Amino acid sequence: MDLRPLWLAGRFLTRLPFPPPPEIGPALFGRAVPWYPLIGLVLGVLVTLAATGLRALEPGAGAALVLILWVWSTGALHLDGLADSADAWVGGLASRERTLEIMKDPRSGPAGVTAIVLVLIGKWAALQALIGSGSGWLLALPPLLARAQLPLLLLTTPYARVVGMGSDQVAHLPRRAAWAATAAAWLGGVLIGGWAGLCLVLTALLVFWLGRRVVLKRLGGFTGDTAGAMVEITETALLLAAVILTGRA
Repeated sequence: MDLRPLWLAGRFLTRLPFPPPPEIGPALFGRAVPWYPLIGLVLGVLVTLAATGLRALEPGAGAALVLILWVWSTGALHLDGLADSADAWVGGLASRERTLEIMKDPRSGPAGVTAIVLVLIGKWAALQALIGSGSGWLLALPPLLARAQLPLLLLTTPYARVVGMGSDQVAHLPRRAAWAATAAAWLGGVLIGGWAGLCLVLTALLVFWLGRRVVLKRLGGFTGDTAGAMVEITETALLLAAVILTGRA
C-alpha cells in the first residue's frame, strides 16, 4: 500500500512528525486529499488526550493549554486562511478580482486579526465548558468533521483560480476515495458521538452549505484561503454546538 499520500496529508495539515514523502508532485497532492479526514481524527485524538490529562487544572487554564497545542499542531495553517479571507471579503467590496488580489497579500489587516481573535475566543470558551463538564471526549469530532469539509469542497465546488495547489488537487483527485473518506468521517462522527455526533455532522453540513454559497456568490469557486476559513469556522461552530448539546452553555 502506497502511504505517500498519507504522509503528505499529515505534513501539509499538521506539524506532527509524519515521514517526508519522496517525489512530491501534483498527482500526489490530489491523492492526499482523501486522507484529510483521518488526519483530522489524529488531531482530534491528540486534543482529546490533552484535555483529559489536564482535567485536574482550573478549566480556563486547561482550555488555554489545549488550544495552544491545537494551534501549534496545525501550524496555524487554517487561521492564516481565515485571516486572508476576512481581509479580502471586507476589502474586496463585492469585486471578485479585488477579493482574489487581497487574498494574495501576506499581511493581515484589522478584519483578519479580528476574525482570528473571535475564533480563538470562541474555541477557548467552548473548550473551557467541555473540559469543565467532563464532555472532553466530544473534542475528537470537530477536527475530524472540519477536515472532511475539504474533500467535500473539492468534490462539489470549482477552484476559483487558474493555477494553484487547489487546481492540482481537483485535477488529480480520486473522487471515489474522496467520497468514501467523507462519508466515513460522517459515519465516524455518529458512531463516536451518538445523537450528539449526528447533530454535529448536521451542523458541519449546514456550515458547508452556507460557506459554499458565500464563496460561489463572490468568487464563483473556492481558494486555499477560503478552504482554510471553512475549517476554522466549522471547528468553532462544532465546539459551540457541542457545548449546547451537552447542556453546559
